Amino acid sequence: MRRLFALMLVASLCTIGTINNSKAAGDAKAIDTLRQQSISTGEDMISVIYDSGDTLSLAEAEALASGAAAAKPKETKKVDAVVAKEELSFHQVVKQKFIEGGAEFMGIVLFCLIMGLALCIERIIYLNLATTNTEKLLNNVETAINSGGVDAAKEVCRNTKGPVASIFYQGLERSSEGIEVVEKSIVAYGSVQMGLLEKGLSWISLFISLAPMLGFMGTVIGMIGAFDAIEAAGDISPSLVAGGIKVALLTTVFGLIVAMILQVFYNYLVAKIDTLVNSMEDASITLIDIMVKANNSK
Repeated sequence: MRRLFALMLVASLCTIGTINNSKAAGDAKAIDTLRQQSISTGEDMISVIYDSGDTLSLAEAEALASGAAAAKPKETKKVDAVVAKEELSFHQVVKQKFIEGGAEFMGIVLFCLIMGLALCIERIIYLNLATTNTEKLLNNVETAINSGGVDAAKEVCRNTKGPVASIFYQGLERSSEGIEVVEKSIVAYGSVQMGLLEKGLSWISLFISLAPMLGFMGTVIGMIGAFDAIEAAGDISPSLVAGGIKVALLTTVFGLIVAMILQVFYNYLVAKIDTLVNSMEDASITLIDIMVKANNSK
């Protein structure tokens, strides 16, 4: 939207410049005509009648033309300033504001962002690799139990990646001890797999809480510095107050931005873990039913 307004402003300035140039050219042409008539008639003052019916003397026409010509560099300077201002990219603006905020707290906030994003990316990769097609795995395990027994089913689980296959393997490993032992084994090992899925989330939560707190602390320290500068100067100068408040607010803004970015990733990871846990529980119940059915058929 800002670029659109800037383009409209540049177009309007260019249009004004073109109109001024056309008017200046017309005025210059009229002045040349006046000069030629002055030379031919020998008169000092000649009036020019425009289309609107207004009349101007030769001196007034020269002043009008020179004023229109002088307005052109001013308009050109305005256009150049707008274009130069629009040349700053978003990355350059962020970098400039980051430097203005100070390296003490802005560096720590940036460290929280880098570490938090690294943990989020690692967890996203791990959870995507842990996702398993449970329906296909259950069908393969049931087919293996019916055709080759428990050992064949264990081989299928051993060749399948993911926490669901690991839980199945632990349950099949104790199939000879009875269904109750299998259930306890599945529940116990399911808790272990859930802990592996939630690994690292506490650190992400820490960075989410730490980033805005660091920003607020930078704000408080910046305000203290502004009041110290006012006390040292002995006068309330707008530049001193504005400078301190600006630095203080920049740290808060960056801290909140970091917290919001990490919060989005954190909620995605929590939702992904809940989906995997529900899938593990449903698949475990189905595995027990398959084993009960296999034992009854013997």
